[in-house]
Amino acid sequence: MNFTQFLLILKARFKIILITFGLTVLTAIVVSLMLPKSYTATTSLVLNYKGMDPVTGLALPAQLMPGYMATQIDIITSRNVAMKVVDQLRFTESEAAKEQFNKATKGVGDIRAWFADLLLQNLDVKPSRESSVIEISFSGSDPDFAAAVANTFASAYQQTNIQLKVEPAQKAAEFLGEQTKTLRENLEAAQARLSKYQQEKGLTSVMGNLDVESARLNDLSSQLVMAQSQTYEATSRQQRTRGNGDESPDVAANPVVQNLKIDIVRSESKLSELSQRVGLSHPQYQSAQAELSKLKSQLLEETAKATRTIGGTAHIHQQRESEIRAALAAQKAKVLELNLSRDQQSVQQRDVENAQRALDAASQRLTQTTLEGNVNQTDIAVLNPAIAPQNHSSPKIMLNILLSIFLGTMLGVGFGLIAEMMDRRIRSREDISELLEIPVFAVIQDNTNRGGNRFMGFSRNLFKAA
Repeated sequence: MNFTQFLLILKARFKIILITFGLTVLTAIVVSLMLPKSYTATTSLVLNYKGMDPVTGLALPAQLMPGYMATQIDIITSRNVAMKVVDQLRFTESEAAKEQFNKATKGVGDIRAWFADLLLQNLDVKPSRESSVIEISFSGSDPDFAAAVANTFASAYQQTNIQLKVEPAQKAAEFLGEQTKTLRENLEAAQARLSKYQQEKGLTSVMGNLDVESARLNDLSSQLVMAQSQTYEATSRQQRTRGNGDESPDVAANPVVQNLKIDIVRSESKLSELSQRVGLSHPQYQSAQAELSKLKSQLLEETAKATRTIGGTAHIHQQRESEIRAALAAQKAKVLELNLSRDQQSVQQRDVENAQRALDAASQRLTQTTLEGNVNQTDIAVLNPAIAPQNHSSPKIMLNILLSIFLGTMLGVGFGLIAEMMDRRIRSREDISELLEIPVFAVIQDNTNRGGNRFMGFSRNLFKAA
């Protein structure tokens, strides 16, 4: 079938096409006029995704996620929000609403959930493509009711948004409250252990006592070194006096010994002089010799006394060294004990500090979550509240007529082609050629003049045989 044949078929079946087109358009007009009018009210909401949390002062990270807008749309169209709308509009308190519910469900089910699903069927939520604005539209037969439902959905969505943020914070605050109580008990127990240990050990300031005792230990160490030096020196001097006391510098430096030695020298000189002048039995010689013996005896006594003095000094230094050594050992033990006490007290002090830090962190977090749990602010604001529309949104008569014109044309053409297929007629010479599968040699045309005279003419068209 070529285009010429198609046009001939349309021309032949024009009545069917025209009737189908007229019926379709007429039906669309009648149905559009008979359908109840529906009004759509729209509320615009803006989501402040760049807002700051009023408690923490931080940007809300959840609002920066790609699926944030889709999540908010799902929240708006949830049954939870719809049931809040039902409660705020008090549908369940109306006798007519109860009768409608009983008639539809025979009293089976939850009336709040049934009305919520009914409202969601006429709800339409659309996000803006390039902004953070969401439009909530509700369609109904009453314009005032449609506006009220749209505004109530916006209000219920704001309440739900606050609830979704507040409930986790409240639960966290309860948990943190219990943890804070436990951490406070741990801190009190650690402080009690530290105080008991300090009382048992008699510690006031471990670091101060340790500094004093360490200084005393250093002083004793210095004294011990000095005593050891003195003991070594006294011992060396004592050892020199054991062989020959005269060779000892300490004995030689003794003034008594020195005087006696001088007197002995003088006495020996006197005795030598007398031996030349008098005999050995002379009284003067005997007296001088007795005086010399007495001086030598005194020298031996003084030398022995000086030697004993040096030995006593060495013994005193040795005893002093022993005492200092014992005091140093006791001081070392005391310092070691203080170090041990300091380490144990440091451990308990760290336990107290750790418990204090944990309590401070939990208390700070508890304060923050408590504030978050009491926040009644939301980052969702109503941009344009819904108002009662003046014009109905459906049915759209002009749009329905245009669609019926297109549909009626398509149906008319379809019915015309079906009628032609059911009752095939010869419309052109191409139909004869296709039907008989032979070429057309001539076309006889019927020419009729305006006055009604008819004549037959022959026009011959020759075709080559195929």
